[in-house]
Amino acid sequence: MSSIFRRKVAAVTFAVLALSLAGGGIAVAQPSAKAPQEAVQPTARGTNSQPPVTAESARSAKAALAAGGVSTMAAASWFTVVNSNGTKARGTGTVIKYGTGQYEVQFGYNVSAGAFLATISRSDSCCIPPGGEVSVAPRLLTPNAVFVQTRNSAGTPADLGFTLLTHTP
Repeated sequence: MSSIFRRKVAAVTFAVLALSLAGGGIAVAQPSAKAPQEAVQPTARGTNSQPPVTAESARSAKAALAAGGVSTMAAASWFTVVNSNGTKARGTGTVIKYGTGQYEVQFGYNVSAGAFLATISRSDSCCIPPGGEVSVAPRLLTPNAVFVQTRNSAGTPADLGFTLLTHTP
């Protein structure tokens, strides 16, 4: 008789534990009336679209392609170091600054099938660069250019120096 009683007690204990955990999980999963400050999402960053290609940019891109010729290399990598004011510090390509945190880097070869990597950096050997974010994408309607956008840590467009690495197959 006592073994049946122990089994029932064990079964009831496990059932109470399971219901307590399930009920606690449901209570935790319910949204609170006000989210804690650290859980609040950052504000929208505005548009992520590229500025329109200017006539001067299109002319410059065509001239760079014509001057660059055709590469016979199977794969190649190039880098460009850009100052926050949009001037090229070193590396390959031509830099065009469109607005706050918006840059275009043009090359003398087609990079549309390539891979791009950018990081916030400084062009000198002093100091650690400021915190921030950098995004890179192929330039719309320009097969030999890359579009780079920089933002501060709050997500606001900001002029920041960066290093761009381009790898083309």
